[in-house]
Formats: sequence, C-alpha cells, structure tokens
Amino acid sequence: MLEETRVADAAVPSVSEKYEDIVARLAKVVERLEGGGLSLEESIAAFEEGIRLARAGAARLEEAERKVEVLLEGDRTAPFSGQEK
Repeated sequence: MLEETRVADAAVPSVSEKYEDIVARLAKVVERLEGGGLSLEESIAAFEEGIRLARAGAARLEEAERKVEVLLEGDRTAPFSGQEK
C-alpha cells in the first residue's frame, strides 16, 4: 500500500512542470501499458498515472490558450502576469 502511495504521489505533475515533460512522462506510461507484462495492479496504477498526466497536460494547454486570448484582446502586447481572467 505504501508503494502505491509513493507511485501515485510521483505521478502528480508539479505546477511548474513543463507541458513537454508531462507529454514525455505520458508517453513512457503508454509504452509500459502497451508493452504488457504488468500485473493487474501495476496496469491500474499506470493507467491512473496516465489519466493524471493527460489531465495535467490538458490543463497546461488550456492555460496557454487563455494567455493567448488575453494577449490578443485589444492588441495587447504587455507580458501576461497570470492575474487577468
């Protein structure tokens, strides 16, 4: 059980983790799952990690899209501070 918790904690992307790093981690999870040889428990843990990574990647993309939209509003050229909505 302790090992599962450690695996789950390691799978949670940090707020500062770059999109490209998340995608690379997700690709490794997919390779492990497609490679077979995992037990049912290992497969479920890997699948859960993949879901977390996919959601984190989608969130990074949505954040980038919001930044672009804010920058394009009114032909704005000032740097994005993250405070605007």
